[in-house]
Amino acid sequence: MTSQDHHPDVQSILLTEQQIADRVAELGREIAEAYQDEPPLLVGVLKGAVMIVADLARRIDLPIDMDWMAVSSYGSGTKSSGVVRIIKDLNADITGRRVLIVEDIIDSGLTLSWLIANLRSRGPKSVEICTLLRKPDAVKVDIDVRFCGFDIPNEFVVGYGLDHAEQYRNLPYIGVLKPSAYTD
Repeated sequence: MTSQDHHPDVQSILLTEQQIADRVAELGREIAEAYQDEPPLLVGVLKGAVMIVADLARRIDLPIDMDWMAVSSYGSGTKSSGVVRIIKDLNADITGRRVLIVEDIIDSGLTLSWLIANLRSRGPKSVEICTLLRKPDAVKVDIDVRFCGFDIPNEFVVGYGLDHAEQYRNLPYIGVLKPSAYTD
């Protein structure tokens, strides 16, 4: 795909499919090295993290387990509401386990901060974070991120699992959404 070949609602491509694949492979190696003595439970945050968890899991050369949570604070808007609710909880008991939360993006950090506290209250050995994207200029709470794919500008991005109103998740790249696609 060339930079000219993108969805008409996408203003520009921020990260290409190849850039994402290369960085996910690097993250997989970093995680395998960090957890070689005790593989983590990957906890994907639905729906956005589906792509990164699937690709990352195949790049971690360890026997890993996966589980999923769905939490929401967005609805169909472009800004976090600040109110978090669990839509789907973990199936696994995480007591005494090393947990690696895998996120698609850290924006304000408010939802993730809540999720970290929630999981830590369940008695895991550790809770650490891996995110594909982080927006340093948008962060409102300090979150210790162990593995970060890319720091990006504070733009509204879609693709590779990221959506706006459930659209654009299947784009193979990360693109900046045109304002006309999410404003009236």
